[in-house]
Amino acid sequence: MTIPSSPDLCVPANLAADRPDETPRMTARDTEYTAAERRQRIFAIVGASSGNLVEWFDFYVYAFCAIYFAPAFFPSDDPTVQLLNTAGVFAAGFLMRPIGGWLFGRIADKHGRKTSMLISVLMMCAGSLAIAFLPTYESIGVAAPALLLLCRLFQGLSVGGEYGTTATYMSEVALKGKRGFFGSFQYVTLIGGQLLAVLVVVILQNLLSTEELRAWGWRIPFVIGAMAAVIALLLRNSLEETSSAETRANKEAGSLAGLFKHHKAAFITVLGYTAGGSLIFYTFTTYMQKYLVNSVGMDAKTASGIMTFALFCYMLMQPLFGSLSDRIGRRSSMLWFGALGALCTLPILMTLKTVNSPVLAGLLIILGMAIISFYTSISGLVKAEMFPPEVRALGVGLSYAIANAMFGGTAEYVALGLKSIGHEEAFYWYVSGMLAIGFFFSLRLPKQAAYLHHER
Repeated sequence: MTIPSSPDLCVPANLAADRPDETPRMTARDTEYTAAERRQRIFAIVGASSGNLVEWFDFYVYAFCAIYFAPAFFPSDDPTVQLLNTAGVFAAGFLMRPIGGWLFGRIADKHGRKTSMLISVLMMCAGSLAIAFLPTYESIGVAAPALLLLCRLFQGLSVGGEYGTTATYMSEVALKGKRGFFGSFQYVTLIGGQLLAVLVVVILQNLLSTEELRAWGWRIPFVIGAMAAVIALLLRNSLEETSSAETRANKEAGSLAGLFKHHKAAFITVLGYTAGGSLIFYTFTTYMQKYLVNSVGMDAKTASGIMTFALFCYMLMQPLFGSLSDRIGRRSSMLWFGALGALCTLPILMTLKTVNSPVLAGLLIILGMAIISFYTSISGLVKAEMFPPEVRALGVGLSYAIANAMFGGTAEYVALGLKSIGHEEAFYWYVSGMLAIGFFFSLRLPKQAAYLHHER
């Protein structure tokens, strides 16, 4: 059985953008769902987002456990050098994302969204399980970090396809008029994956000593992630397909030629605002724990507690900001994100470095996350609305993956690298500058009246 995608996602975005005064007319049928259709679509959102949560938990466990396993793979007397090496491996995983975005985008557009999502979660499971049982540098020498890098490349390939396919699927099943709200659950579960990763680390910190965590305790979250992936596989196997046989049979379905021939402008626009969005997202999430320890001077347990609370608040913000986009439009939300991010990131990070209070530090981080929520709550949806169904997963996944690999995946490495040479504040300016660029690319987005349909 196939769930028909929302009618308002079936008109090419470039048509609406080029002719803003010619918005397609709504019919009564467009705005009405039967009770069964509503239940089916909501269940599909829950199923897809639950699998998304597990997938991102597996991916982010690496970032939050790095402070414990770094010495096991990169022996050094300097903690910053150790973290720099693990951040380099983290960034290397992002380099596989464009390949994953292309591969899984093609699979999703040519063979179905469900097939693509099942394969990606299987690959993530395998990568986590492999890391959990990797021998250390002491056991096998340089082969240990090499194998760690290989596992992260494998996971990077998987998550490169996860984002685009999940964003596409959720945008196609979400109820019209509330697509911002329902689409936000992609990041609710993405952040939820991060939050669960932090929570697991916090629990382990309270059950095990630092020495035990460094010796073997860091392996436990990777085992948990691999086991949870099996549950995600079952959930995704119960989902219905959203792409039609006609769409999948299109000769341009999932092809780069079809994407760049007709939708190059949309692709470049998504690249432009995703660069800043990915950079600030990873700055305030995965890197922030290390920043609190390495730059602010807090101990690891305090930093983990702050990040647990901040991520929980951040997760709850997503539906609120998603609903706001249903009222003010995607373009307005993106412009607010770019403007506030460019103006406020520098003072937030500079102030954060001087605070001693965990409460004040948490509030500053939450303020930054609130600004980011203008973007993350609608991130997948605003991209999906730019492409027609035959190249939607490819367009969303590839554009996101390229920008994410170049700017999101390198955030920690750039920040730690600048710190190591005594120019940490240059990183603050770098993030602010990229958000300013994102603001100008967001100006290219069509206004609410020029989207594929009025949604209210």
